[in-house]
Amino acid sequence: MEVTLIDSPVANVANIARALRHVGADLRITRDPQTIADADKIVLPGVGSFIAAMQWLREQRIDEAIRHAASNGTSLLGICVGHQLLFDISHEMGATAGLGLVRGEVRKFNGSLPVPQIGWNRVVVLRSSLFEGIAEATPFYFVNSYAATSVPSEIARAEYGGTFTAAVQNGKIFGVQFHPEKSSEAGLRLLRNFVQWT
Repeated sequence: MEVTLIDSPVANVANIARALRHVGADLRITRDPQTIADADKIVLPGVGSFIAAMQWLREQRIDEAIRHAASNGTSLLGICVGHQLLFDISHEMGATAGLGLVRGEVRKFNGSLPVPQIGWNRVVVLRSSLFEGIAEATPFYFVNSYAATSVPSEIARAEYGGTFTAAVQNGKIFGVQFHPEKSSEAGLRLLRNFVQWT
């Protein structure tokens, strides 16, 4: 299955590309808006700052390309900050609008635990074929200071000083707050499920 990986400068593109190829993706890595708009299956990666990632998408007109693809029924997987970009808004250093493909807001973790969260955390799956074949409460690898909470499209959650959204699905739009490419066999299984998902 052909997968288009957005070649974002604020992402671990090489690691994600390696994992996607490992699970059988016929991978195309690009920054071209038209190629992204015409894609059948897209992976949107991201690390670090929501603001920087969203600014780059806008400057390259890739935000428009992603929305166009989504409106035409393209399957999309957002990873880490790529997952956060799917939401309406992030409150990282003020308020910044996201892609608006899933309802909800991204906010900083509250409480006494260290921020960012770095390491393995168990994920409780509520629904979705994205997690097919993955055991309940399997740990995935997270690196994040911000997260959405109790959003309508939530399909998995985790705990870090309170419950937060670990994954979402809105039709063919998926997002995972964790890094599947760093999450051992479970992460590879999730990526394979997305690549094979129709």
